[in-house]
Amino acid sequence: MCVIAMLSVYIHGGILQPATISMITLYNTAPMKRIISTSAAILASAAMLCGQQITREHKERAGELVRQMTLEEKITYLGGYRDGFYIRPIERLGIPEIRMADGPQGVRNDTRSTLFACGVAAAATWNPETVYEMGAALGQDARARGVHILLGPGLNIYRSPLCGRNFEYMGEDPFLTASMAVSYIKGVQGQGVMATAKHFALNNQEYDRHHVSSDADERTMNEIYLPAFKAAVQQAGVGSVMTSYNPVNNVHAAENTYLIRETLKGRWGFEGFVMSDWTSTYSTLGCVKGGLDLEMPRAFQMTVEDIMPLIGTGVIREEEIDEKVQAILQTIIAFGFLDRPQKDVSIPEDNPYSRDVAYRMACEAPVLLKNNGLLPLREKKKNRIVILGPNADRIPCGGGSGKVDPIHSTSLAQGLKTLGKGYNVQSLSPDDRSRYDSEENIAAIREAEAVIVSVGFDTRTEKENSDRTFTLPEGQDEIIELALEHNRNVIVVIYAGGGVDMSRWHDRAAAILMGWYPGQEGGLAIAHMLAGRISPSGRLPMSIEARPEDNPTAESYYPGEPKTKRGFTNRYVTYSEGVFVGYRGYDRTGTKPLYPFGHGLTYSEFVYSDLDVKEDGEGFEVSFTIKNNGKHDAAETPQVYVGATAPSLPRPLKELKGFRKTFVEKGKSKRVTIHLDREAFSFYDTGCHAFNIEPGTYRIMVGASAEDIRISSEITIQ
Repeated sequence: MCVIAMLSVYIHGGILQPATISMITLYNTAPMKRIISTSAAILASAAMLCGQQITREHKERAGELVRQMTLEEKITYLGGYRDGFYIRPIERLGIPEIRMADGPQGVRNDTRSTLFACGVAAAATWNPETVYEMGAALGQDARARGVHILLGPGLNIYRSPLCGRNFEYMGEDPFLTASMAVSYIKGVQGQGVMATAKHFALNNQEYDRHHVSSDADERTMNEIYLPAFKAAVQQAGVGSVMTSYNPVNNVHAAENTYLIRETLKGRWGFEGFVMSDWTSTYSTLGCVKGGLDLEMPRAFQMTVEDIMPLIGTGVIREEEIDEKVQAILQTIIAFGFLDRPQKDVSIPEDNPYSRDVAYRMACEAPVLLKNNGLLPLREKKKNRIVILGPNADRIPCGGGSGKVDPIHSTSLAQGLKTLGKGYNVQSLSPDDRSRYDSEENIAAIREAEAVIVSVGFDTRTEKENSDRTFTLPEGQDEIIELALEHNRNVIVVIYAGGGVDMSRWHDRAAAILMGWYPGQEGGLAIAHMLAGRISPSGRLPMSIEARPEDNPTAESYYPGEPKTKRGFTNRYVTYSEGVFVGYRGYDRTGTKPLYPFGHGLTYSEFVYSDLDVKEDGEGFEVSFTIKNNGKHDAAETPQVYVGATAPSLPRPLKELKGFRKTFVEKGKSKRVTIHLDREAFSFYDTGCHAFNIEPGTYRIMVGASAEDIRISSEITIQ
């Protein structure tokens, strides 16, 4: 018997109570009071701008415009124009020019704007409310520049640390990614700006991305790689979806009937429009028949010259062209783009609200991986701190369409120098491209109370259209080892979109902080964190392996030699690990990652107790107590995992199904309740092509990471 489970991803995400917005303890409480007030106003105004629902009125209005268009106008409307970031206007019908901009972490394309923490850093906050505000701020930045469509968020799964675009995405877990995606999209679209869920689908590497086919089975796709897109459509009402470059099971994504027509528009009921990624189309018939609506940056395949003869011979019906124009028009009508100017002159391009959000995100995103007690740094009169490394004096960012030129930025060295007289900070410059082997520098390192080495990647070494190394860029391990040779109090701050090789120095470093790409305010936020003015609260949205060969996809990440299949010569990556990606794979093999999914230290300690699981309507309420037993006020992120004890087919030992970031004052306790609906217990059944719940016993596990389970219980589902 096949039982279909109702998907309710956003509910599982555990939206925080309004009180928890004051989670960050700043060195000055007055700015936080102002931020809370501003945030409340933003959230209230956003509720009045939910323009993404496409109604019958929108469809009828779009249909009338389609009927007034000539066939040539309709075909021409299906391709971008100008510099490739616009949908063309049809002035005689009152259809305006529609402007797009890249923007997973900031509005770009011919502008400078707020640079927010990147996608994986946003996920590392484990805070849907904060990510919602990021979306709202991005929406405001877009409105200030007259941008209608923001090309984000990126929702592809972190399958391996090698993918050059991981920094734009939201980690290895589909549940966490979906929760964050829904918040981000609602935030953007609440400001009257259309969000774009990308890259649909299975864009999990950048190496030879036009020609490497991602080959995965139906269950793996529906359990791991598609849920975030489904949530974007069904929970957030995203306006547009962008296809990926890669073939999926040997059919390019922009022409993939299974992905676009059958899944996105069919099973999920998507009524927005589907656009291609830039230059990712390969045949006229494939685009038309596969379900693509808009070809970007301009028409290469869906041109008047190519389509007209095919309509003349009956190969393509005019109604198929009408459907595409209808999809675009009904969506832009629903967002109000035909009825108001998109540029909002009341919003400054240098937006104070956006800058506040960027700072608070940078406070929540960094993950303290290791701390032997050196952090937080103590404030004292003769405290000497040395900072060095290639990322000490800049705020790095990933490259490609995720690169943003900020209006303001604060490097880590600059941030440290704002701490005051109790922190005597000296920034060292290299005496050549990679070394610091001068006598003055060595003396400064040796005499310092703490040495901060700022390393990682940047726009040149981690970017789209190429993959990156697991090792740090050339010469950076040597800089860390130099510091360790002369001082045992070394703090390593890593800027990256994912895990890196730490084997040469991990055990000797006193503290390690994963800073991601934290955005323009990252240097200030991390400085405050190192000084103890903020307790770290980020958690890993992916596992970090000790060795590259430990990753569950290590044997199947890169393709083999080109093969010809069904007339196409491509390279192929078979997702042979199936659903066992990330922590699911580590649980299956018993291999221990260096740092597990969900891991993150604070400056305090938490105790979990009093677990109670009880039925509640169609699901279960999971309640427990967390107590802050340490000496610092801090936030803990308890995570709820579910696992079937005797499944009929191989299933992960546990899967994330709920979380709740919770601020607790030192010495105090809080009761936390997380709802699990029945979908939390389901798996994708290929027999009926839907999610199924098997009767049986399930284990409910609550912990501080995928490997740090503190309390557990069992329930039975009939």
